[in-house]
Amino acid sequence: MLRYNTSMGIKPLIATSLCSLFLCTACVPRSDGNAKIGVDSRASRATHEQLAELLKNQSLSDETRYAIVNSMAKNMLSVKDYTSLILFLTDWVETHPQDMFNSWWLLMTAYAYLESNASPIAEYYLERIIRDYPDLSVQGTSVHFLCLQHLIQISRSSANRISYFNQLITNFPNDVSRTEMYLRLAREYEQEGDWNQAVKSYTLFLEQEDATTIQIAGIPNAYVEAKQLIDFNNSSKDWTFETLDALVAAVKNAISTYNWQALDRYKSKVNFFTMSWRQDETGNNSLANFSMRSFMVGNRIRYNAELDSMSSPWEAYLRTTGWSNYVNIWYLYFRKVNFPADPDIHGRWEWAGIYLGEKL
Repeated sequence: MLRYNTSMGIKPLIATSLCSLFLCTACVPRSDGNAKIGVDSRASRATHEQLAELLKNQSLSDETRYAIVNSMAKNMLSVKDYTSLILFLTDWVETHPQDMFNSWWLLMTAYAYLESNASPIAEYYLERIIRDYPDLSVQGTSVHFLCLQHLIQISRSSANRISYFNQLITNFPNDVSRTEMYLRLAREYEQEGDWNQAVKSYTLFLEQEDATTIQIAGIPNAYVEAKQLIDFNNSSKDWTFETLDALVAAVKNAISTYNWQALDRYKSKVNFFTMSWRQDETGNNSLANFSMRSFMVGNRIRYNAELDSMSSPWEAYLRTTGWSNYVNIWYLYFRKVNFPADPDIHGRWEWAGIYLGEKL
């Protein structure tokens, strides 16, 4: 499964997955005509100048020419002479456009730029490899696959990352978790404001067999959050109010008149929660579907005249009492709907849940 964390630096990732390959591998043609990289047991002891002289021989085989170029590049890489390495490899690719190993040379070039803190230039070369050069197999791993992995790490563009994720799903379905890819895609589409594609990707994520159990770095409640969003998208949303004032007034009036039917209508029909202050809203025990009738009949319900001081422009709390002998105090929780996929609903208000007990 592809794993990455956007908060970690790119150098540790690249160093572990590329540097060892550059220093320990060699390319030989595969029997099917494609290039394959294997372990190099013929490390050259010749000096850089001697190797450069050997390269002038026009009758060299592809394998020998690769071994010489690779030895020269590894020598520069081993002493971290990235400037010379970049100049050497880019010139080689420019003057030898038919070299079957050019994608390998450009991958090494991209690595050198990454180590030189020039990620935008590295991104250019990684994209160029995928766009313009045939793939190679690196100890069983595709060079294009490596490029896409690292492009996802360094790109600052959601549009670009969308392209990379889609390429991974399409071209390397057996090398990645499609479940994770669909979720990552959905979040990138959200960043781009493409809500139709975001909803489609979230739906595809939920349809995967391991969606309920998958652990995704940086997204601890992936399944619950995706399901809540899709459930909300597919609902009528007819319980929302245009303003907070209108919602609070309606709830207060229903409490004052003991109109439990109205309160049931005002409650969110999707993702409504009832929990203590210490619980997690996404937890399995926090969601509850019950009628207010059970708590209103025979009780004397009261509410504060003003919203609680911890209310903000995005969420609000109304302290109420009298609901139960076990938990007398309930804070009714209202929040502004954050759902740009539907401009008619986005920014309205909903009664989203209940916090039980005195606030912490």
